[in-house]
Amino acid sequence: MASSENIVIVGGGLAGATAAKTLRAEGHGGPVILLAEERHHPYLRPPLSKDYLLAKADDDALPVVPAGWYAENGVDLQLDTTVTRIDPGARSVILSDGRALGYSTLLLATGARPRHIPLPGSDLEGVSTFRTVEDSRRLRAALADGGRNVVMIGSGWIGMELAAAASAYGNSVTLLGLEEVPLGAAIGPELGGFFRSLHEANGVRFRLPASAAGISGQSGRVTGVVTDAGEVLPADLVVIAVGVVPEVSLAGAAGIALDNGILTDASLRTSAPGIFAAGDVANALHPFTGEHHRSEHWSNALNGGKVAAKAMLGRDASLDTVPYFYTDQFDVSMEYSGFPSLVSGPPAIRGSLEGREFLAFWQRGGRVVAGMSVNWPRSAKPQKLIKQLISAKTAVSPAALADPDVPLDGLLPEA
Repeated sequence: MASSENIVIVGGGLAGATAAKTLRAEGHGGPVILLAEERHHPYLRPPLSKDYLLAKADDDALPVVPAGWYAENGVDLQLDTTVTRIDPGARSVILSDGRALGYSTLLLATGARPRHIPLPGSDLEGVSTFRTVEDSRRLRAALADGGRNVVMIGSGWIGMELAAAASAYGNSVTLLGLEEVPLGAAIGPELGGFFRSLHEANGVRFRLPASAAGISGQSGRVTGVVTDAGEVLPADLVVIAVGVVPEVSLAGAAGIALDNGILTDASLRTSAPGIFAAGDVANALHPFTGEHHRSEHWSNALNGGKVAAKAMLGRDASLDTVPYFYTDQFDVSMEYSGFPSLVSGPPAIRGSLEGREFLAFWQRGGRVVAGMSVNWPRSAKPQKLIKQLISAKTAVSPAALADPDVPLDGLLPEA
């Protein structure tokens, strides 16, 4: 086949690998080339800050599909391969070794990179960001023996997960964040306070709101973090976890429309003919809200890879699923479905924060737009019901949401 008939996927993460898998499942028999910048086969990122970091899962838990799947299904997986340029006019991508690959359709699943902050001393040994399997392995080895002073910079989901893991290994952990309450921007002060209390009960110390003014060291290795208040926190390890930035450099240089990522329609088409985007990098129009949403969670990468593949084959497909993510910290397992950008005001709570078993519902205009379940029995299928409540777009009273005697499925409109 001519190179112009290739489907090329740039990005070897969950979105890219899922797209390749879906192309074959949908019956596409033409060439599929998957270009991965990392030297590893595509893998899942959520375990890296959870079970894999805690040595509760091994390398077998990471691959998106078994390593042999690509050759068995005729997918040309090229590892350790960097794309330097896209030429939409010629429908080709240029690789760092000078090769040009033609495409009929191109998927950009370039993901995101850790946000860097220009801190003096951030190049010292023992200071790192967190994103890759190598980062997780390195941090696990450094934490495993316990007894170390660890400073986490960042009070978002990754920072809190890493703090929980470091503390579970028996290390002394201090977490810095710009918020008054950890996770406050994501879930509000009440539930952010719940997670803070959980961490404090397990020995984690907080400096909030606070920022790092610099990192001190000796003989090239980190020894402490200096806060903006002038406090010096002893540190054998420092992890900077202040979010990620969508990797849009290729798209931007090619003239593809950007706005907090690569802008796409609901079928993940970009502004350039024949080019799609999925995963962390895509700011997709969501049919439910009529607004663009960019999500950095694995379910978005999984569903986006499927939708992009079907749309590239001319199928009628749109990314219309309710966003979902989860976290595990100490003895708390949390799942969240919904649209954080629509959330405002305090949630309705069903259950007990003190007992660490509850549901939380956020509403806009009387309609449920997001919901969280914490240690709620999975047999009750809370996330399924939360997603149904969101999709129903039916007004529900906060009192009914909070009342444990009112069945959640009874709040759904009759079919």
